[in-house]
Parts: sequence; structure tokens; C-alpha cells
Amino acid sequence: MPNSSEHITNHVRVAVIGGGPAGLMAAEALAQGGVRVDVYDAMPSVGRKFLMAGKGGMNITHSEPIEPFLGRYGKRRADIAPLLDVFGPDTLRAWLDELGVATFVGSSGRVFPTDMKAAPMLRAWLHRLREAGVRFHMRHKWIGWTSTGAHGLRFATPEGEREVNADAVVFALGGGSWARLGSDAAWVPLMQQREIPVEPLLPANCGFDAEWTAYFSERYAGQPVKPVSIAVENVDGTVQHRQGEFVVTSTGIEGNLVYAMSSAIRDRLLADGEVTMRLDLAPGLSAQRVIDEVTRPRGSRSMSSHLHSRIGITGVKLGLLHECLSKEDFTDAAKLAQAIKSLPLRLTRARPIDEAISSAGGIPFEALDSAMMVRQLPGVFCAGEMLDWEAPTGGYLLTACFASGLVAGRGALAYLLAR
Repeated sequence: MPNSSEHITNHVRVAVIGGGPAGLMAAEALAQGGVRVDVYDAMPSVGRKFLMAGKGGMNITHSEPIEPFLGRYGKRRADIAPLLDVFGPDTLRAWLDELGVATFVGSSGRVFPTDMKAAPMLRAWLHRLREAGVRFHMRHKWIGWTSTGAHGLRFATPEGEREVNADAVVFALGGGSWARLGSDAAWVPLMQQREIPVEPLLPANCGFDAEWTAYFSERYAGQPVKPVSIAVENVDGTVQHRQGEFVVTSTGIEGNLVYAMSSAIRDRLLADGEVTMRLDLAPGLSAQRVIDEVTRPRGSRSMSSHLHSRIGITGVKLGLLHECLSKEDFTDAAKLAQAIKSLPLRLTRARPIDEAISSAGGIPFEALDSAMMVRQLPGVFCAGEMLDWEAPTGGYLLTACFASGLVAGRGALAYLLAR
């Protein structure tokens, strides 16, 4: 990352509140500009959610071309695009290489560190930040502003309340998911007290309840359904289709395919109170092929054995057919064949936001200028998941968090230079 062409005295102090990827990136941009940077975080150490997200393999970004990449941000594409112009997926990989973290592209197009781990990357980054003079203040929970204005900050600490005055502030406090790791959304009423708009926080990349029977839940919870295709009708009447896999849970469904469709499912639930999605349990076969195979004479074999031998429907897929169809429809070959290609699955609610991988909602981009500064609070900047946007898993969330943090940090630097 290039250094700022101008430096300002390190007597100028910026408070970065939140030690996730967005906050740390803002801190790096500011430190490179010669600013004294203090990072405050409510947790005992920074990057708690980042480390948790990397436990199954640190998916840092995605290698797909920029046009489909931008499309992953849905209605906020136009707001995210300028951020990725500054720090997109290729720049992120180059930055990681400078940090000493080599990356590779997996078979799915996702980008990972070669060791698949988040902790070594975070350690290297924190070392570089400390070498640049960034100071970290743990167990400092932001609880509001002082009477001195928008740059006067109040923190709850183990030693009692502490007040800090800064020349500029970058907030990167996360959304509303995984509160135990620090993203507890306690900032929402504090922002609203300053009349900063905040869109309601909603679960994103989340699971959904399906009201299984006790038998199905006990027998199939934890089992993956693959390959399968999902179709969901959006609020505007268009239909989304996507193929992949999901996992049956004791209460419903979750997993990458569900997360990719979660915004459409959630919005339909909010609009209608329920949503019926359609499952194609044999996405590799045409509808006619399924009809031909299912209606083929089966002799003395049961329908379940017939499905297994003719089109490979067994296990949890067979269980889904029994769960979602009446006994009469299951024994009707024509209706069964139709259901295999378009099985209705009724979903009743999203799982609680604290179980979600991420959250939607937050401070709208309309409340910020292009440098991520709050329009009504000069010198106050916001970045990361506390903004009103969402994206599926696959590296898109992290990429935009990094980019927004960098833009906010550079914005704060420009604000200080202009004073």
C-alpha cells in the first residue's frame, strides 16, 4: 500500500474504535500518514471474529472477474464499487504478499492463504502496525460521546470509565452477529442519539427454520444435501436459481447454498411471513429424464428402492421427499417425478441474528460522503459491517471490510490535512 504523499505531525491523534479488519486497515492508512493512532476494542484482543471466521480455512477474497464480483453486493453495488476501485481483490492479494502471506486460488475460485490460517496473518499484521506506532487499548468498550463534541469519547474499562479526546474518529464496530466476539450492535442507539440514521440490523448469511417433524429432525440433522438446486422468488417477482449444497439442521437448513440465497429468503419472509422455496433434488437430470425413470415399471420393488436404483435418490434426499409430500403423492409416480425437480419446502423464519455469519442493515451510505465521513459529524468516519450492505460468503464480506477501512482511514487523513 503506498504511503501518503504528505505527512502530518504525530501530535495529531485519531481514535479507531473496533479492532476488526476494517478498523485495522484504517489504522494502517493513518499510521502511514504520520498520525498517532489509538485502536480501542471492547474485547481482550483484536480480530476475534476474523479469527473465528478463519477456523475452517481463511477465505480472504475471490478470484472471479470484477463484474460478477461487484454483483455479489446486490443493491449496494454502486456504493461498494468505488471502495473496490481503491482496494479490490487483486490489490488485497498484493497487500497480503507484502505482509508475507502467500495466497492461492482454490477450485471454487475462492482465495486462501497457503497455510489456510487466519492467526499467522493477523500476527504479522499486528506486528507491522505496532512497528508503525499504532497503540492498542483492549477491554475499552465505547459507551458514547463526552460533552466536548463528536471527537470526545467515553469508554468503559476494567478500571472504570475513561474519556478520550481525538482529532478524528473512525468507527468500525461491526454489525449485530456473533455478539460474544464483540459485534453486539450496542453502538446503534448511541448513533441514533446523534440523529445518525441506522437501518434495522437483520441476519445475513444465516439459516432458516422449516418446522421439521421430530422424526426427520432426529434422523437427518447434520446431513448435507448435495448436489441440489434452489429456486426462490424475490419480492419483485423475479426468481433466483442457484446450485450447490446445504445442510439439514434440527430446526431447518443452513450452509453455503442457503447463505447465498439468504437475502432473498429473508426479504420474502419479512414481506409475507413465510416463503416456499423449490428444491431440485436431481439437478443433473432433465425433467423428462426424471419422469421417464420414475414412471418406469418397478415390479415388486418399493418406490424408495426404485428411486435409488434409477436416479440415485436416497438418504436425506429421500427423507425430504417423504417429509414434504403426502403419502398419496409419494406413491403417484407422475407427481413424485415432478416433486423431485421442484420440491416445495416451506420456511417460516430466519435464525436469530446472533447465529448469523453477518448482518444486513446499519448506517446507510447516504449518511456518509465519499471519504466515509458522517455528513453531519465532520471528522467522524465509519467503515466495515456497521454500514448498510451485505454480501454472501466467499471472501466478499472481508474484501469490502478491508476496502472500506482503507478508504475511511485515508478519508480521516485527508480531513486532518485539510484543517
